[in-house]
Amino acid sequence: MDNSHHLGHTFSSPFLLLFLFALVIYLGAVVKIYLAGKTWPLYRLLWWVIGICCGLAAVTGPIAASAHHDFTAHMLGHLLLGMLSPMLMVLSAPITLILRTLNVTNARRLTRILRSKFVAFVSSPVIASILNIGGLWVLYSSNLYHLMQENVLLHLVVHMHVFLGGYIFTASIIYIDPAPHHRSFLYRGIVFAAALSGHGILAKYLYAHPPAGVSAEQSEMAGMIMYYGGDVIDLVLIIVFCYQWYKSARPVRAVGASMDAEKSV
Repeated sequence: MDNSHHLGHTFSSPFLLLFLFALVIYLGAVVKIYLAGKTWPLYRLLWWVIGICCGLAAVTGPIAASAHHDFTAHMLGHLLLGMLSPMLMVLSAPITLILRTLNVTNARRLTRILRSKFVAFVSSPVIASILNIGGLWVLYSSNLYHLMQENVLLHLVVHMHVFLGGYIFTASIIYIDPAPHHRSFLYRGIVFAAALSGHGILAKYLYAHPPAGVSAEQSEMAGMIMYYGGDVIDLVLIIVFCYQWYKSARPVRAVGASMDAEKSV
């Protein structure tokens, strides 16, 4: 029990610092914009704060403590850290915010990074889906889940992958921030549908095939949380995606209106 408590504390500390750092940076950027006489949507700030809170709830506090010995709590943390938190943070348009606060030189540097081949590769919906959904399949269909409960570093790496995988996947499907490597709605929609199917199938797989060291009862409950809870979050993504597609397909009334359609959510 003491070892589990020590593991949980060691694991949560880096995430606590990272999320608090992200919160401070975002708030600082918003303050800088307002001091410059410009505006920033308050709803995006609210989504960022809630997204940070969801991420923190997954890696600190009761959920994180229970997740070391309760697979159901672990799955609830997965929904918060790998799905809900990334979705809210993507909707907060952090890259757009940062670009508005940087000087011209630094903004160009950041833009060059966004246009790099590495970002183009990672942000591809297919690659992002493999990193996100494929990573979950590896985690739950192998001995990795059991191993990470006994190794702090592995625990950190897996959870960081879950969060980043969820963020990159979400950003590759719905374009809120600038997307230099733009993919069509049809292409993204097909990949999105395949990824949702993969996530749903994994949830059903967990219902019938518990990971090593997990009881059948906990695995069944976790599978239902992953399936139905994931559906609720996915529904929001579907609505945003379809809304963007609908707006982009409407007759353009002014030059450039279609290019701004995806950023209006």
